[in-house]
Formats: sequence, C-alpha cells, structure tokens
Amino acid sequence: MHVFYSVLQVIKCKAAVAWEYGKPLVTEEIEVAPPEANEVRIKIVATAVCHTDLYHLFEGMETELFPTILGHEAAGIVESVGSGVTEFHPGDKVIPLFINQCRECRFCKSPKTNHCEKGENGGHAKLAFEKSRITCKGKKLMPFMAIGSFSEYILMNQTAVAKIDPAAPLDKVCLIGCAISTGFGAAVNTAKVEAGSTCAVFGLGAVGLAAVMGCKFAGAERIIAVDINPKKAEKAKVFGATDFVNPKDQNKPISEVLAEMTSGGVDYSFECVGNVEVMRSALESSSAAWGVSVIVGWTDRYDFAARPIQLISGRTWKGSLFGGFKGKDGVSEMVRAYLQKKIKVDEFITHTKTLPQINEAIELMKSGQSIRTVLNVSSD
Repeated sequence: MHVFYSVLQVIKCKAAVAWEYGKPLVTEEIEVAPPEANEVRIKIVATAVCHTDLYHLFEGMETELFPTILGHEAAGIVESVGSGVTEFHPGDKVIPLFINQCRECRFCKSPKTNHCEKGENGGHAKLAFEKSRITCKGKKLMPFMAIGSFSEYILMNQTAVAKIDPAAPLDKVCLIGCAISTGFGAAVNTAKVEAGSTCAVFGLGAVGLAAVMGCKFAGAERIIAVDINPKKAEKAKVFGATDFVNPKDQNKPISEVLAEMTSGGVDYSFECVGNVEVMRSALESSSAAWGVSVIVGWTDRYDFAARPIQLISGRTWKGSLFGGFKGKDGVSEMVRAYLQKKIKVDEFITHTKTLPQINEAIELMKSGQSIRTVLNVSSD
C-alpha cells in the first residue's frame, strides 16, 4: 500500500548530487518542493545510467550547470499533483520525459517532428536551473534534462510525463524513457528501414542495440553490428544482428570493409556513439546511390564534415532525437509493445545497483562492462 504526502509538504529525500564537473557523485539529503500549477511530483522507483549523464559530467562544456542531479532514464509513481493537472493522479505509473508533448502547439500537431514548443528540457538547461525548486544545503540543484532522476523524488511539468500501463514493471521499462526508444525509433521512425534491406549500426551500447532491434523489427535482411569491443558481438546477435565487425581488426577503413560486404554499401547506417569521425564513417558506409545514414549519438563539442559529392551522389544524412517518437504517445506505445512481447527490454539490463552505488554504476559504463545498470531507488 502506498502512502502519499500532502501536496503542501516539502519532501526530504535522498539523491545522488553532482557538486562539481568531473567529480564523483555524493548521496545527500535534498528537499523537493510541492508541485505547483501543471506540475507532477513523482516517486522514482528505478532509474538507469545513460552515457548522456556521463557526457554532462565528464565531457560537456557547461561546467556552470552544477551542482546538478543527473539521471533522465527512469520510471516511477505519481505522488502528488498541482492545480490544473487532470491527466495524472496519485498512484499512476509514469515515465518522465525529456521530450515534452503538450499536444497543442504547432510542433505537437505536426507529424513531421516530435519537438514541442512548451519544452523546457535539453537546450533549456539554464532555464531549468533557474526555475528549480529542488535544494540541498540551501543551494539550488539543476535537474538534468529537467528530470534529475538520481533522486527518490522529482518534479515534472505535466507535459513531460507519460502515463503507462499499470502492469508494467518499473525496474525494466525505465529504459524506454531514453535508450530503447531512441535507438529503436531511429530505425523504425527516422530511417524507415524497409524489409529486405541491409543495415549497419555503429556503437553497441544500449542505443545501438536498440537500433539493431529496430532494424530487425522492420524486417531488415542483413544487420551488421560495428564496435571496437569484441565482447559486444554475442549481445548484438541477441537483438538481431547477422554480422559483427570490429574496425580494429581491419587493415582498411571500415567504410570500405562494409562496401565489400554489401556490394557497395548498406541501405541504412546508424551512428550510435556520439563521435564525429564515426558519423562520417557511417555515412561513407551507406550506398552512394540511395543510402540513408542517421546520426543518433549525442555530442555537441565538435563539428562534423563530409565531402559534398558524398551527398550529391544520392545519400541522405539526417539526425534522430528520441527516435522520432512524440513523448507521451511514443513511450506509452513502446511500453505496450514490451508487455505484448513485441520488443525486448530485459536483455539490455546487465547490472542492478542501489542509488548509493551510483559511482559503481558509472564506472561500469565508463569501462564498457555494462549495457545498462538499473538503480533500484525505491520499491513499487
């Protein structure tokens, strides 16, 4: 039986706080304010460690956006709601979103994009910091990607929350909040992979494996998994890869290797690393006549480049944010697909930890030992 707090009460709870750029996280007691108008306060049950969290902590350049609570791939239970919230009620199972869906703006009404004009996430980090009502030791904490799920409780705008099937296991479907939707959707929604096609997926983290799964789901005949970690080969086969290539084992550029394997290049390629050199390799690995290459990996540090002839000849180079899924609709749909056994989720999870073990989980990802580590934050 769940016990819910009054909406007027500040909640004191535990969170893993990143006080400084590049430093280990510290488990602290924080204060989470009551939800205001159009807000939902969520008790986080499970959250996973994503490379985007590590990017902000170790690679990103926005060092002023600290202290912060990282984490954005999560699932939980609505604890309380603010005025004006009618879609959610205490006890609802939900997944917080970094892609808002208000269903009212021109973006939400357009089938061409999953952007939302009312979104305050992602590029609006400074605004999220300024508006934050989560504090520790008298200091404001920035909820990373306007979520900050390495915490027992979070505050979300109702446009950035997806209600999910009450039968869904939260310690599994939390992965649908980022990695699985991002990779799977890049293949199915963005590239629109066709049955009988050939595909190459560069980078076999959770996003890349989800892209492999998406290619398989769409009916691709040949799916070539590319990674410099040989241990990823068997895992890729679980999700549908037919071939595995380690660029380090080759004596020529990977694009030439794939061209030889596929009579001129794959129909679809996916960069799921966040490395600009790999982005170009993925492009060059696709067919010069009609190849579609999709940038999925997240980075904002360097420019990427290609020769104009590589596009003039017939290739398409495009990006994919959250797999092209509209936040609320896409996540609910993916959870249903999991419950109907149409997609895999459990197979992505290689480790489970508790919130105080967050630094161990980060090391597992940094060292390439994990695909996804799920942190059990509280029982559901």
